[in-house]
Amino acid sequence: MGVRQVRAAASSFSRRAGILTLAIALAASLIAAAASRALGQGVPPSSTTSQGSAQVVEIRIGDEIEPVMAEYVDNGIAEAARHRASLVLITMDTPGGLSTSMEDIIRHILDSPVPVAIYISPASSRGASAGFFILLSADVAAMAPATHTGAASPLLAIGGFPLQVDETLKKKILNDATAFLRSYAAKRGRNVELAESAVVDGKAWTETEALDGKLIDLIANSPEDLLSKLDGRTIKRFDGSTAVLALRNPERAPFGMSFRQRFLSRIVQPDAFFILLIVGVLGLYTEFTHPGAVAPGVIGGISLVLALYAMHILPVAPAGVVLIILALGLFILEAKYTSHGVLALGGVVAMLLGALMLVQSPLTHAGVSLGVAAGATLPFALITILLMRLVLKSRSWKPSMGREQFIGSTAEVTDPLVPSADGEMFQGMIRLNGALWRAVSPQAIPRGAHVRVTSFEGLTLHVVAAEHSEVAK
Repeated sequence: MGVRQVRAAASSFSRRAGILTLAIALAASLIAAAASRALGQGVPPSSTTSQGSAQVVEIRIGDEIEPVMAEYVDNGIAEAARHRASLVLITMDTPGGLSTSMEDIIRHILDSPVPVAIYISPASSRGASAGFFILLSADVAAMAPATHTGAASPLLAIGGFPLQVDETLKKKILNDATAFLRSYAAKRGRNVELAESAVVDGKAWTETEALDGKLIDLIANSPEDLLSKLDGRTIKRFDGSTAVLALRNPERAPFGMSFRQRFLSRIVQPDAFFILLIVGVLGLYTEFTHPGAVAPGVIGGISLVLALYAMHILPVAPAGVVLIILALGLFILEAKYTSHGVLALGGVVAMLLGALMLVQSPLTHAGVSLGVAAGATLPFALITILLMRLVLKSRSWKPSMGREQFIGSTAEVTDPLVPSADGEMFQGMIRLNGALWRAVSPQAIPRGAHVRVTSFEGLTLHVVAAEHSEVAK
């Protein structure tokens, strides 16, 4: 293959690599979109209600408590207030989450002009940790059969791993959490002493135990059953006022996340975070090894920024990040050295383990799924090895542009190389690629002889007499 053919092949490969990187990014977007559709999206409450019917705005907390979820709940409560709804019904199933987001949700519930009912549903759901704090803040706390709540001991964690703290700091954390719980649970008429045991001792209760312990107000089999039981019920608001819930023939209006919230909530999912991280690394790597491709660099940069956003929320394990970096190094070494696939196999294993360890939380089972880890690792390994081999191979290519391409070329002497004025070098003229060049040599060379170019200086070529074998070529 000639030099131009090789460079053309390299250019074609670069374009294909950019297209493949774009395809991976699009696949990540499709996965995120599919995941958001799987959750099901509601519609915002209508601005009008039927004459004489009560409007109930429904919000769903079905994941960890984090900033995007807090913003969604806050917006739902504000929407209910704007439309003068009769009730905000928050259906909850959460393992807990960030204390800052939890406090934000609780503040909006306590300040809500519309009564708020929190319902742990369906069966097997839980309102644990931060969810327990939120449950007790509601005007009405309810649970479905076969659900549980509690286990609200606060944890300090870095990178998904709980920290061991001394007794003094532990007491400060527990006292702060229990004081915050007492500040609103007592005014809601909850059993404060029993509630504190969920924080101090990590206790949890079933729906029946929670009702008997006066942690919740009632048990309902379904949302319809809950609204039926609440119709005509008198409740005491957080500000001390009383309100009668008129919920006969309620018009239920599900409140869904906005596009922005759905998008951000998908990013902070472990699978989406891992794909964004891989696409980001691969895109920038492609751009650095093939400057000018543009698209891989742009896609990689955006993906890494989104991954860094998710990293501020997800409990990212340092060991997972180190294993992924190690895998990248092994893929590069596989391209440079002949290991018969050993380095590549080690890189695949390291990346798979890194992906599975990347997101670890003491509160949840959340993590990168095996299918996503394998589906992203194998193409990433193949592309990285191919790109690195192309880069290493390009180092041995002869330049095809500029005077550098003349080095090693054979030319014909048109004017004999004779001693120069200083007598140290011999100079004359040669014909190379159809053009005449000034040439110098350490020896005299007659007209018609062939010379080989060794270097250049300005517009002067340095040559030596060519061997007969080279001339024969």
